[in-house]
Amino acid sequence: MKAPLDGSRLELPAHWLRIATIEMHTGGEPLRVITSGLPPIPGDTVLEKRAYFREHLDPLRRALMWEPRGHADMYGAVVFPSRGADFGCFFLHNEGYSTMCGHAVLALTKLAIEARWIEGSRTTLTIEVPAGTVHAQAQVVDGQVRSSSFENVPSFVLLRDRHVDVPGLGRVRFDVAFGGAFYALVDAADVGLKLARDEYHLLVDLGRRIKQAVASAFPIEHPFEPELGFLYGTIFVGPAGDAAHHSRNVCVFADGEVDRSATGSGVSARAALHHARGELENGREVTIESLIGSTMTVQVSRTTTFGKHAAVIPKVGGSAAFAGRAEFCIDPDDAIGRGFFLR
Repeated sequence: MKAPLDGSRLELPAHWLRIATIEMHTGGEPLRVITSGLPPIPGDTVLEKRAYFREHLDPLRRALMWEPRGHADMYGAVVFPSRGADFGCFFLHNEGYSTMCGHAVLALTKLAIEARWIEGSRTTLTIEVPAGTVHAQAQVVDGQVRSSSFENVPSFVLLRDRHVDVPGLGRVRFDVAFGGAFYALVDAADVGLKLARDEYHLLVDLGRRIKQAVASAFPIEHPFEPELGFLYGTIFVGPAGDAAHHSRNVCVFADGEVDRSATGSGVSARAALHHARGELENGREVTIESLIGSTMTVQVSRTTTFGKHAAVIPKVGGSAAFAGRAEFCIDPDDAIGRGFFLR
């Protein structure tokens, strides 16, 4: 009798590291949630844990985010117990570590409730992230999270109506706003973009160039935490494809990653900017498209101050889905398997 063609007889060496994940996406943007298999991560706060991971375990980020297990646009989350919240997490990408990620928060809210990480029938939870603590709410139907939302950390405008010289583009107007991470926001039409899928590689190129030019010419400072003071990406803003939606934006972050979703921290930064311009009043919800047409909603829940900045508390909504489960193994003798990516 022939052996079954299903891999059931495969035995991996006991000394290989095995890492279990839940695979999800929010509006098409992937999220690889690492649920077991990592070595202990010391630290009393999210930033301390993230710093330890960056210093001692970064090869695992590369192995899980880069090819052959991931790709140039893969995104991940490391979750752990938290004393001050339902759980804590920090985020991984092709270049390093995010300070905030809205699409991940929306997905993790679904996972936490459906995997019963929290007790009882509660549909609200708090999540500790590098930028602070966010408060999430799930809309549950028959035990499944159909959509979720969260109140983000204080979001504010750092720079308004500035210009920078970008190699190959000339002088570009931009704003910088914070929605858990700092973004340079640029009108797509100003740089000849329509925000169409066939512009993908051009978006990567221009997003990188603008980010580098702005970061080189202007100081990017967080009011309280130096580790959060850097320019994370470029957001191109343009007209929506669907007339019922407010607008479209495409976020190019980290080392040229293109967000498939509308970007939760990005729409938070936009809410702060639109509010500062008098274009978005408190409580008015708008729907923003991504490059692939998926959407998130955002509104200004209330205003506040954050250090010397006038700030808003954005509320971001969207929906996530499960894509699978995986167990990855790390063969210490596989040099290529340590990670690479091609664009």
